[in-house]
Amino acid sequence: MKVLVVVDMQNDFIDGALGTKEAAAIVPAVRARIEAARADGEMVIFTRDTHTPQYPDTQEGRLLPVPHCIRGTHGWEISDALAVEDSLVIDKPTFGAVNLGVLLARMQPETVELCGLCTDICVISNALLIKAFLPETPVTVDPSLCAGVTPDSHLRALESMKSCQILIKD
Repeated sequence: MKVLVVVDMQNDFIDGALGTKEAAAIVPAVRARIEAARADGEMVIFTRDTHTPQYPDTQEGRLLPVPHCIRGTHGWEISDALAVEDSLVIDKPTFGAVNLGVLLARMQPETVELCGLCTDICVISNALLIKAFLPETPVTVDPSLCAGVTPDSHLRALESMKSCQILIKD
């Protein structure tokens, strides 16, 4: 079994509170990759950054004082451009989804590919977490299907992942 993990393709990261033009630009290509994965019988799992109204009182909220992805808001929802039906959606209160690592360790997929937002925060966190749970499984990231907080931080995250044996597609 092959797994595609679509990281935090949520309205607040695309065109909301923390949106960027780079994030908005990848939506059509991410949609096409999801459709191709489904057509090939790959499992598609979405992660969803999930906070409460008390976000400003958390460590993350104090360090990133921009309320975002508050459960139940439009910004928290995965983009309407991406069909989530027949997919598992994992809510995560922080950058990496430990429950995703546990799930994948139980499943033992032959490969895991990640795409989504933000390359330099949640994509890298989940890629490294998955690699820790599945050290012998190829974990791949497609840079054209990711966007970082800035273009420079996107590139730095890709280099960091590459040095940790995450495969970066050409």
